[in-house]
Amino acid sequence: MKNLLLSLSFTPEIATDDYVGFTFFVGCMAMMAASVFFFFSMNSYDRKWRTSILISGLITFIAAVHYWYMRDYWYVNGSSPTFFRYVDWILTVPLMCVEFYLILKVAGAKKSLMWRLIILSVIMLVTGYFGEAVYRDQAWLWGLISGAAYFIIVYDIWLGKAKKLAEEAGGAVLSAHKTLCWFVLVGWAIYPIGYMAGTPGWYEGIFGGLAMDVIYNIGDAVNKIGFGLVVYNLAVTASAQRDGNS
Repeated sequence: MKNLLLSLSFTPEIATDDYVGFTFFVGCMAMMAASVFFFFSMNSYDRKWRTSILISGLITFIAAVHYWYMRDYWYVNGSSPTFFRYVDWILTVPLMCVEFYLILKVAGAKKSLMWRLIILSVIMLVTGYFGEAVYRDQAWLWGLISGAAYFIIVYDIWLGKAKKLAEEAGGAVLSAHKTLCWFVLVGWAIYPIGYMAGTPGWYEGIFGGLAMDVIYNIGDAVNKIGFGLVVYNLAVTASAQRDGNS
């Protein structure tokens, strides 16, 4: 921590071949830019969507702050900032689950759906942290538990109550829900690759040569910013349709 604080007093130089440091820097800037965009667009659509956009802005803002610290941690220590990354995820991933509840409220979504997704996401992250930072010799087992929680989330949004609510809402809400589902199915699937690239297990021969932090950083940028843009598009589209029908 002392080294991290000292690193804030100077501007680190990125080596031309430091791809990890580059993705930390770009990720930080991208998250900051996305936050500014979401926050300043708050008056561009119907009031009922503003909480969803606020959450999108908070997700990218929290990520930007953590990426600032992770970037400096990497420059100073040359190792993966695992603790900061999981602190970021334990705050932002449940908020991404909240987005499903917020857009489905128009179809009568209950808070029980939101809390189910939040609890599953926390289980997914805590068990992932155990495997990556605490019980590395059993990383495959903790990764399996984390993956089980992930697939339950996938089931809930693709085939469970969330899907039924989205179909009842129809229109722009259904379209946004489907897009977010694809982000979870495909975009979130980036993280297990990073996990296997950075932990010991039977999969080392397949993923062992990959840069864990680069994979994680790409996944964060794609998913966090992408989630927000989908919700933003829903807010703008739904507001335009309402204005056109009024």
